[in-house]
Amino acid sequence: MSDPDFNLLVALDVLLAEASVAGAARRLNLSTSAMSRTLGRLREATGDAILVRAGRNMVLTPWAEATRDRARTAVLEARAVLQPSSDALKVESLERLFTIRANEGVVVAFGPALIAAVAEAAPSVCLRFAPKPEKTSRYLREGLVDLEIGIQSNMGPEIRVQRLFQDRFIGAARRGHPLASLEDVGVEDFIAWGHVVAAPDGTLHGFVDDALAELGVRRKVASAVPGFPTALSVTMASDLITIVPALYLVNQQMTDNLYLFELPFKTRRITVSQMWHPRMENDPGHRWLREKVREVCGAVR
Repeated sequence: MSDPDFNLLVALDVLLAEASVAGAARRLNLSTSAMSRTLGRLREATGDAILVRAGRNMVLTPWAEATRDRARTAVLEARAVLQPSSDALKVESLERLFTIRANEGVVVAFGPALIAAVAEAAPSVCLRFAPKPEKTSRYLREGLVDLEIGIQSNMGPEIRVQRLFQDRFIGAARRGHPLASLEDVGVEDFIAWGHVVAAPDGTLHGFVDDALAELGVRRKVASAVPGFPTALSVTMASDLITIVPALYLVNQQMTDNLYLFELPFKTRRITVSQMWHPRMENDPGHRWLREKVREVCGAVR
């Protein structure tokens, strides 16, 4: 009885995660036709169709749905077996791709220093930064990313969390804005101008509006844009003002064109953390990366 081709296990894991031949092909750097042939081999090996057509889309069979977590665990366990032990890890010769999921502000603020620090210590390590359009633990749970940096929110009790630093919100206007002539920006000054808000989900009302409502006043929202970088760009080109986390202005040359001010009311502080799945807790390379992230964030802040 011949042993199965264990390379098929990796392909199965990706197919089950993507539920798409084209998506799995992109993840594995294969052509769609090559991935289709691999799916055929998997069907022959498992005796199940795995993916079937439902209208214009492909969906997983019941067997595939039930097997998804088992396949993910098997692949991760196999990789863990082949990782060097902690005593054997030599960072200078480590060859590995780490995927870090973070929003644009984190990448702008800490990416340059982290990339430089990693490149100096481990020249064969590559850092891939993935966008973070939504808050979910799925990417960590399914092993799609190695590390996530951001605000902990409903990530699940199993996710490991390490606090990196606290951040705060500040106000921003273009350099030369009438607010820049004031010694202190008061509440009336703050609401006298139109606002551009960063709202990835399109929501116009936020914690700032709640804070102003407690003071019996409201602001005029003139525009909502997808993110803080766009809000800052609009601010620099108009008389609109905005608020951003302070970390968005770290390593930003645009601060020369901005007037920054403390908000005239109390707002919540932001705790930024790094998060990972417990399966990576004792992985030597992953542990080294987490330490680098902690060091860089502490130094930059």
